[in-house]
Amino acid sequence: MTRLSFTVTPVIIIVVAAILAILNLGTPATSALHVSDFVVGLAGKYLCYAMLALAVDLVWGFAGILTLGHAAFFALGGYAMGMYLTREIGARGVYANAQLPDFMIFLGWKNLPWYWHGFAHFPFAIVMALIVPGVLAAIFGFFAFRSRVGGVYLSIITQALTYALLLAFFRNDMGFGGNNGMTDFKDILGAPIGRSSTGTALMVISAICTALAYIGARWLTGSRFGKVMVAMRDAESRTRFLGYRPEYYKLVVWTLSAMLAGIGGALYVPQVGIINPSEFAPANSIEAVIWVAVGGRGTLSGAILGAVLVNLGKTILTGALPGAWLYALGGLFILVTIFLPRGIVGSLRRKNARDAILPTSDEPQGIAAIDSVQADLRESGAEMEKPA
Repeated sequence: MTRLSFTVTPVIIIVVAAILAILNLGTPATSALHVSDFVVGLAGKYLCYAMLALAVDLVWGFAGILTLGHAAFFALGGYAMGMYLTREIGARGVYANAQLPDFMIFLGWKNLPWYWHGFAHFPFAIVMALIVPGVLAAIFGFFAFRSRVGGVYLSIITQALTYALLLAFFRNDMGFGGNNGMTDFKDILGAPIGRSSTGTALMVISAICTALAYIGARWLTGSRFGKVMVAMRDAESRTRFLGYRPEYYKLVVWTLSAMLAGIGGALYVPQVGIINPSEFAPANSIEAVIWVAVGGRGTLSGAILGAVLVNLGKTILTGALPGAWLYALGGLFILVTIFLPRGIVGSLRRKNARDAILPTSDEPQGIAAIDSVQADLRESGAEMEKPA
């Protein structure tokens, strides 16, 4: 099942994206088969959310770290891309200033802040979309995991982190647009953002990145590193007694997941056309946890499915009954917790102990992972003892 899903999930993502692109660009608007730019934009946005869900599933589903602040890393990646897109506007802004963004001129800024330099170049923005969330996650994780903060305490701290960033980015003197953020983007790499082909290309790129992220996450969780993560999740004390340092494993997967969320945010901004402090809202991080819970914690493919299904439901319901969405989301989480604790994909895989989030026998999955790691270590030791 694992080997099959390793191949099928990324293929499905790429194929669906290709079909949407062909039906958008290759069919006339009057055709019944035509897919509108609006649908393509929604698909691209859902794929970016899927990357955020994958990042949450890596730390929650496999390392046992319930994060309520991963939207912060998503938003930081988005701001990195937003800064590049803002610099791309150049003299085409309201104030026709090639160096300063419109909001800086409006607020009376005279010079471009030092931390904006370099964002006129696309590669630099992409690197920053990885480095900024990764460095913040590494610093936060180093102190948190080194102090052995875990459980609900860590969840509260992660929520406090994203809320602190929300308040900071609301300030006009931060130089990121304050409450309004950054918008009115013109183009990306010279391609007009409002053009159909640009939106479709961004959607396809998002699909490729999601597929690659899934493959990378599946490889990581299937490796010895992943076995130790699962063992750490279900039996941290025993894992520590065997000589492993759980804090190091947590720090690595935490940092990698933050960087993945940053890439998702960077792809998200040119497709929605705006980035502002509301992306740091703690509710966004909680929603990401719900996506993973609905799809299936610890399954990866379930995280992608949950992100797409929940956001599709949000799009439909907010169009029909705007005020009912939050109640529906809360009710969905309660129903899933009670009646579908493994999520959609996790329930379908419950007979396969390797893929299910909850053990299907009396033996915890983490203990089985520890035994597997010990067996690997014994085999490695036996090979080293063989005479040359």
